[in-house]
Amino acid sequence: MSPELAYLPLFIFLIVIFIFFYLFRTFLKFNREKKKIERKDASDVGFVVDTFHELVSKLKEKEKELEALKKLAEQRAGDVESYNRNILQSVPSGVISFDRDLRIKSMNASAEKILGIEAADAIERNCEELFKNPIAKLVKERNPIERGEVQYKLPDGRELWLGLTFSPLRDSEGKEIGNILVFTDLTELKAFESQAELRKRLSSLGEMSAGIAHELRNPLGVIAGYTKLLSRKADAALIPTVEAISREIEVMDRIISDFLSFARPVELTLSKINLSEIISSCVSSIAGVSGNIEVLLDIDKSVFISGDEILLRQAFTNLIQNAADAMKDGGKLTFRYAKAGGYAEITVSDTGHGIPEGIRDKIFLPFYTTKEKGTGLGLAIVHKIIMSHAGTIRVDSTFSGTTFRLKLPKG
Repeated sequence: MSPELAYLPLFIFLIVIFIFFYLFRTFLKFNREKKKIERKDASDVGFVVDTFHELVSKLKEKEKELEALKKLAEQRAGDVESYNRNILQSVPSGVISFDRDLRIKSMNASAEKILGIEAADAIERNCEELFKNPIAKLVKERNPIERGEVQYKLPDGRELWLGLTFSPLRDSEGKEIGNILVFTDLTELKAFESQAELRKRLSSLGEMSAGIAHELRNPLGVIAGYTKLLSRKADAALIPTVEAISREIEVMDRIISDFLSFARPVELTLSKINLSEIISSCVSSIAGVSGNIEVLLDIDKSVFISGDEILLRQAFTNLIQNAADAMKDGGKLTFRYAKAGGYAEITVSDTGHGIPEGIRDKIFLPFYTTKEKGTGLGLAIVHKIIMSHAGTIRVDSTFSGTTFRLKLPKG
């Protein structure tokens, strides 16, 4: 064997070892590169995952912020709605809203009080179901009204003067969604105006007539004197005639006295008056208020008013007599008291035949009467006394009775 062939196996072995180490080194290098790639991929995936979690966390924070803003907006909207509702419920004017079909959608507390209607009974009802003319007619016509005045009769018989406006109701975009009726009770104001006008007329009439009454009293006194003289000298057959003349003279003298009392300027002597006691005293003094008339005095004995006791006795006596005359066959006479601002409101109610609507505006005029033997000065004197106390008097009457409402300064 040649020396070259002797080293061949060793040479092959070395080559194999070299190839093995080369492959092993290549494998290690590949493995390292693979791990680098895996680490890089893992790093990229971690970055994506971390970014995703961070985004989700921020979205949750934004969601919480949006939820808080939503709650705040809802709360503010609720506060605004509540505030507007409180304003609506607090205004002294009545406010009623209607939809396009004239169904009632809302009614404030003042509307309930003025009309005597519960909102719960009115909501979703048609205007014609709830109101009578002229209000029902005005609403149905849908014509805008800026300043109107109507006389309206309530179901309980009371009559009101209402000042009202009627206009379209629009949403935030200006679209018409219904109508709104706003009204104020002018009844008391109308009563003030009417009584002020009446007072002016009566003042002029009183000044003119006082002189006439004095002139009538002088010859009446002379006639009375001659009648007494005649009664002493007349035959027995003429005595009834003379007595009849004397009675008529007394009636005429009483009329003149009442008229002078009405025409005379009033000078008040104010004092604190127990309302219950003065009314009880006046009731006792009226002969017509007997067992066939039930008297209800619903006034606490601790109530005092400020006024002239003599004049107020005269006023209450006239009202009681008027009520007794209206209840010849018996009935119920009721006195009630209530606070009304700085005034005491006293009501005198009877269950008599009532006062016809056509003459209610005339009952406080002097010499106006529907009684056969009335002088027509009783209620005129009452009116003057109440007005002189800076008070008011008005009358509500139906077929079932009459109520006089007096307002006098509280004691």
